[in-house]
Amino acid sequence: MSDLPPATAADRIAARAALDRLWAAGREFLGCEAAIMGGAMSWVSERNLTAAISNAGGFGVLACGSMGPDLLEAEIAATQALTRRPFGVNLITMHPQINDLIGVCVAAGISHVVLAGGIPSGGAVRAVKDGGAKLVCFAPALVLAKRLVRSGADALVIEGSEAGGHTGPVSLTVLAQEILPHVRAVPVFVAGGLGRGEAVLAYLEMGAAGAQLGTRFAAAAESIAHPRFKQAFVRASARDAVLSVQLDPRFPVIPVRGLANEGTKRFLEYQAETLRRFQSGELTKESAQLAIERFWAGALRRAVIDGDIEQGSVMAGQSVGLVTSVQKVADIIAEIVEQAMAALAARHMIATHG
Repeated sequence: MSDLPPATAADRIAARAALDRLWAAGREFLGCEAAIMGGAMSWVSERNLTAAISNAGGFGVLACGSMGPDLLEAEIAATQALTRRPFGVNLITMHPQINDLIGVCVAAGISHVVLAGGIPSGGAVRAVKDGGAKLVCFAPALVLAKRLVRSGADALVIEGSEAGGHTGPVSLTVLAQEILPHVRAVPVFVAGGLGRGEAVLAYLEMGAAGAQLGTRFAAAAESIAHPRFKQAFVRASARDAVLSVQLDPRFPVIPVRGLANEGTKRFLEYQAETLRRFQSGELTKESAQLAIERFWAGALRRAVIDGDIEQGSVMAGQSVGLVTSVQKVADIIAEIVEQAMAALAARHMIATHG
């Protein structure tokens, strides 16, 4: 046990002041109490979870995914009915109706639009900016981070390979070292593998403006995910959240991190069978690639909504090992803030008392 005395009220006041200074830019940019964004997760980040995160002092982000303009308009209105606090909308740049979706966000008065899934076009950037919304983009490398800032991004998210769902090849620890010291013109939020306040604090001290969390919120009480989906998170360890495997480089597989199950095993078998059919001349290269890409169609919904955690796609980040129970969103945010403050209070106590 530590021989240090417990933190005093003065230590905690100093800790709160230090934390407020560290994520001041993130709080100001998002317009919330805690610079903690919710990751946009298809089927999960809908009205209830988005509003719960914003109501708890964080910043909820609604996942548009494959929604059309009418459905997105209805979901935004439903979210606004649940919270008076600001929230953002995440749009996929490759969506065939991206311009219409941006128009829906602007018309609804959405303060922040997140463009994900690729480098946004100049037209999309202008549409967001001209509509009066703040633009948030994902930057997988320093060269792209600088390019996005020059093109008009008001903030960036750097997401490490530890994250769940579609993810890049580089860990957050490396991305943070590559990007944070060199991008100061706009707030930069870190994401991927985050589950505790001490880790968030470390990145704030490196220059991050805040953090984005997905996995812990996916298992929150307010998440509409099926109880079996949430319990799979509670039972899982970090090692259970694995990337999808590409069997043959001729048939690329977009990396997706999720919990290993019968579906992931079947995907490998399916790739092998499809490869055999291609090599025998039964399938063309194009049809074989399309077959592989369509394997997981609807699999995320089956897991999240229907609770099929064996054959469905149980997308989760490596921070799933830190999910030990189903908690309310407010408790998750409060816990992360408390952990960061406890670390800062301990430092202040040591500096003060020696």
